[in-house]
Amino acid sequence: MKEDPSTIKGAEALMLGEMLTLPQNFGNIFLGETFSSYISVHNDSTQEVKDILVKADLQTSSQRLNLSASNNTVTELKPESCIDDVIHHEVKEIGTHILVCAVSYTTQAGEKLYFRKFFKFQTDEVFLEAQIQNITTSPMFMEKVSLEPSMMYNVTELNTVETGDEGTSTFGKMSYLQPMDTRQYLYCLKPKSEFAEKAGVIKGVTVIGKLDIVWKTNLGEKGRLQTSQLQRMAPGYGDVRLSLEMIPDTVNLEEPFDITCKITNCSERTMDLVLEMCNTRSIHWCGVSGRQLGKVSPSASLSLPLKLLSSVQGLQSISGLRLTDTFLKRTYEYDDIAQVCVVCPYMSRES
Repeated sequence: MKEDPSTIKGAEALMLGEMLTLPQNFGNIFLGETFSSYISVHNDSTQEVKDILVKADLQTSSQRLNLSASNNTVTELKPESCIDDVIHHEVKEIGTHILVCAVSYTTQAGEKLYFRKFFKFQTDEVFLEAQIQNITTSPMFMEKVSLEPSMMYNVTELNTVETGDEGTSTFGKMSYLQPMDTRQYLYCLKPKSEFAEKAGVIKGVTVIGKLDIVWKTNLGEKGRLQTSQLQRMAPGYGDVRLSLEMIPDTVNLEEPFDITCKITNCSERTMDLVLEMCNTRSIHWCGVSGRQLGKVSPSASLSLPLKLLSSVQGLQSISGLRLTDTFLKRTYEYDDIAQVCVVCPYMSRES
């Protein structure tokens, strides 16, 4: 940090503070990038705690991944001491990712306590890096290197720098590639608007396009190479995808609030769905559980308004939704869907 011009003077001597703390919603991470995070659990009490277990899970739309380097229990943690861990994950799915950090411990009185924190980021674009090498014995002039996207995507070339009205190539005005030299070309692909919301369609798309490469040799002879269709790893959403369309950031304690869920059939068959709402320690659902949602066709979606309340203050996780397909008698569980901050609307007055 001492050498980083973006930080304030003396920041390297500071302890962990807001500058290094992840916000609950921290924007976008791009497909193919590696998400890294430093986790620190600090005992800021005056008492020693025992049997500390720190877990870090990443919840995607299709799976829950354990990112903790070690799942062993730490015997004790003294006051003003820390447990530190660094996690890494290569992002391979499009959509919302939720980092779930959970800590359990035992106090000196023998009371077992537990808390969780949630951090959310979104993955939208696909980045493609193409590496081209001249394996001949003479230099060649690169006339064109372009990506022709498949019908599902729009592409943006990231190989120029905008200077005024015109763009300048990142490789300079004379685009020569010397023998055994290598270049990297970068492209950004985004699903077209008509396909972006169709999880059942996008999840099965592995073809992203093909490269078209045109060059000339030192004698002026022209060459062209068009690759076969480039493939990517398709994200898996499972048979049924549940996402949130609307949720308040802050709600009042023991007062009902509304959320809107979106249910998408990502399978290739029609589903007949039944919704069950299971109460948790802090979250209580309002309404009738076990109601029929009806038939949902492949790639179709439905919006589902729900009402619930929280009986516990603080940052609470919304959990307890169950969808059952009556055709296959298969149940899909949805926990830690989102988080909401619960506050007490009544301020205590000091006498």
